Amino acid sequence: MAAIDDDSAQVARPSESRRDPQWLRERLDRWLKSQAGPDAEITDVTIPESNGMSSETLLAEATWGGEDRRLVVRVAPQADSDPVFPHYDLDGQYRIIEHVRAHSDVPLPRLWWSEPSDAALGAPFFVMDRVDGEVPPDVMPYNFGSWVSEATDEQRTALMRGSVSVLARVHSVPIPDVFVARPTGDDSPLRAHVRRLRGFYDWAARDRAGSPLIDRAFTWIEANLPETDENVLTWGDARIGNIMYRDFAPVAVLDWEMAAIGPRELDVAWMIFLHRFFQDLATMAGMDGLPDFLRREDVAAEYLRQTGHQPQHLDFYTAYAALIHAVVMFRIQCRAIHFGHAQEPADPDELIMHRATLDAMLAGTYWGQIS
Repeated sequence: MAAIDDDSAQVARPSESRRDPQWLRERLDRWLKSQAGPDAEITDVTIPESNGMSSETLLAEATWGGEDRRLVVRVAPQADSDPVFPHYDLDGQYRIIEHVRAHSDVPLPRLWWSEPSDAALGAPFFVMDRVDGEVPPDVMPYNFGSWVSEATDEQRTALMRGSVSVLARVHSVPIPDVFVARPTGDDSPLRAHVRRLRGFYDWAARDRAGSPLIDRAFTWIEANLPETDENVLTWGDARIGNIMYRDFAPVAVLDWEMAAIGPRELDVAWMIFLHRFFQDLATMAGMDGLPDFLRREDVAAEYLRQTGHQPQHLDFYTAYAALIHAVVMFRIQCRAIHFGHAQEPADPDELIMHRATLDAMLAGTYWGQIS
């Protein structure tokens, strides 16, 4: 899911959404025995402090078949946590990962089981192997002082190329018959993508004042929607914070909840924009950040080199990425207000941390001022 800052992470993750580790261990142990046999055992469960907004990640130690296992359990959020999104299809995510594993060499964890019912843990979940590696942190952002910012230029270039390689490989996967949202009627995949985002925003803004900036951005998007002929399976949340690396090479691609059918540029622009989001935060804080990393022209050129496809209409797609992120930020902040962890601002646009970036992109001035 989209990246957020430290303060937003704390207010948007209320304690009501967390489960007790001992309760989880006992319930998971019972469930695992039904899947792997009576010798199976869950020996430990922990809940990472860096848990996500849109689902919960549990780390489990287990044994079965005479082997020790290190597992990750992705659990849908509880209803009383006022979830970020209105619907969660963890089984669909499991099937997408399964499909990508079967049709590509995209680095993915080994999958074990998907449990679509809520009988065991009170919510659906799926289980996969844990992979060792490093993930560029969101909190504090990786360009504020991390293994990424402390790397050499050559190492960051290798990381960029490996990350773009992930996009190239995902985009070569055959579009699955099921598991991803599809257009209906005469909608193109891109137009259907925009309409689903609009539906999510309308749901997030129900019974409250909406954001004039977001409303204006939707109008701009509709007026500037490019014609697209080729569509692929897109990862959706295609950012380096959703990739695990070892020696600056990808070893696991994470978080598939935003997967969809659409133009390649949805992923290319998302990767570019999410770095700009963090880089703009660094600039606002008076820090250098990483201005020469994941530059738009470098990512586009690398994608062309690896695929033979020249990314098109990047002004549009990066603005659309900024709008997607704005809608998610709007929802997260509304959720924080709901739980009493944030104040309702006088100006709803204040709920959008990168409002100046989105505004400049709509005006066509953003990329010129950072070149």
